[in-house]
Amino acid sequence: MEIFNLKPDAFGLDISDLSLKIVKLKKRKKTLILASFGEAKIKPGIIKDGEIKDEKRLAEIIKRAVGSVSGEKLKTNHVVVSLLEEKAFLQVIQMPKMAEEDLKSAIVYEAENYIPLPIEEVYLDFQVIEPLQDHLDHLDVLIVALPKKIVDSYVNSLEMAGLQPIAFEIESQSISRALIKNEISPRPTLIIDMGETRSNFIIFSGTCVRFTSSVPVSSQLFTQAIAKSLGVAYEDAEKLKIEYGLEERTRVVPEGNEAEKNKGQIFEALVPSLVDLVQQIKRHLDYYRSYASHEHLPPDNKGMRSSILLCGGGANLKGLPEILLLELKNTVELGNPWINVFPEGKKGTASLSFENSLRYTAAIGLALRGIKEDK
Repeated sequence: MEIFNLKPDAFGLDISDLSLKIVKLKKRKKTLILASFGEAKIKPGIIKDGEIKDEKRLAEIIKRAVGSVSGEKLKTNHVVVSLLEEKAFLQVIQMPKMAEEDLKSAIVYEAENYIPLPIEEVYLDFQVIEPLQDHLDHLDVLIVALPKKIVDSYVNSLEMAGLQPIAFEIESQSISRALIKNEISPRPTLIIDMGETRSNFIIFSGTCVRFTSSVPVSSQLFTQAIAKSLGVAYEDAEKLKIEYGLEERTRVVPEGNEAEKNKGQIFEALVPSLVDLVQQIKRHLDYYRSYASHEHLPPDNKGMRSSILLCGGGANLKGLPEILLLELKNTVELGNPWINVFPEGKKGTASLSFENSLRYTAAIGLALRGIKEDK
């Protein structure tokens, strides 16, 4: 019993428009273990594009989810929470070297040039980026701002659910914490988080997130394309997507071979959405390359010929890594959300498989921060 430990023991809570996920990690000797996890659906309309429309109903869903987690019962009400990228403003800026107390006020003044809202209407935070190469004559600083009305709305729902938030952060930060080994990447890495209603592009380089963007290509969109093309119900289209995915279609389908016929039809149905996704990735990588030269990385590691990591439920689409590899000429692989939790090579637990873990990536990253806050 830790009688004198007054620092909060916190779990991670990842909230999106249509679902929430919970992860609680626990220290056991010198290692971490998964103590609790759970999820709940959120009915459409309660949250829209990251903005809460019904605080009370969301609070009820959160409370039920917290009380019905798998594993150990949650004995803490402290929580680290993620917020969607759509409402956040993220920018890397350069500042002169100065004392920390002077830097805080200087950043508030400088941030007004980048944030499209009055500074008094946002919560502003910053992180000084430690370079991997060179001693700088200036500071690189990551600034993150969120509208107060958005954050305050989440605080209201959480408090109604009986929880006490100790930190908020945007999804890209929690996802990167889960997927990037030791939170250091000597080469720029693109993370693609494929969710139910959108895909997030996150470029992590050095020691922090450098760039984020969201596009409406999503797991839900893939299912809708199959349903429309094959004329089947959404639920049936979801089953077909999971079973066949992007497996290569055969050129000649023997008569009566329904499995091969389905593969071909589903592949064709997904092509337009897949082409859109590839074009969006290329466009964002080109944009990023235009200013990546400022990053202070080892000289051999500045190119974008780096790995692309996939996460989110949509990352489980069969054949997706292989198709993206073919189109993008970059190494593409499924990210491992447990890389900073478990010993090397372990990618899941008996109760939470690797495939399911991909859907919990942000929640795992939040739980890792909860453990750090508990130090």
